[in-house]
Amino acid sequence: MNITRHDRADGVVVLALEGRLNMVSTGSLREAVHEVVDGGSPRVAIDLTGVEFVDSSGLGALVSGLKTARQAGGDLRIAGANDQVRLVLGLTNLERVLTPFATVEDAYDRS
Repeated sequence: MNITRHDRADGVVVLALEGRLNMVSTGSLREAVHEVVDGGSPRVAIDLTGVEFVDSSGLGALVSGLKTARQAGGDLRIAGANDQVRLVLGLTNLERVLTPFATVEDAYDRS
């Protein structure tokens, strides 16, 4: 999995993921979120446009990142989820906690 960081002018840090979000890659995501939040940016957007597959451990990493961000007074939002990711979110009822936004801009600009 590749993770690209983009710092927006409004203080939101976008982590764009590419590849499969599964047991093999969750450590990288957890580390990236902790690095961003520990660096003083608790508002995080995870861009899933490049993610082709997510499993339960990937969902766990997203929920862990959400908890990390919220404990620091921020939030973690997801954007660009494909049909497979949305299906998994729906089946697990996690879409109530991790509301999928169409784009990163929608995730923070309209709230």
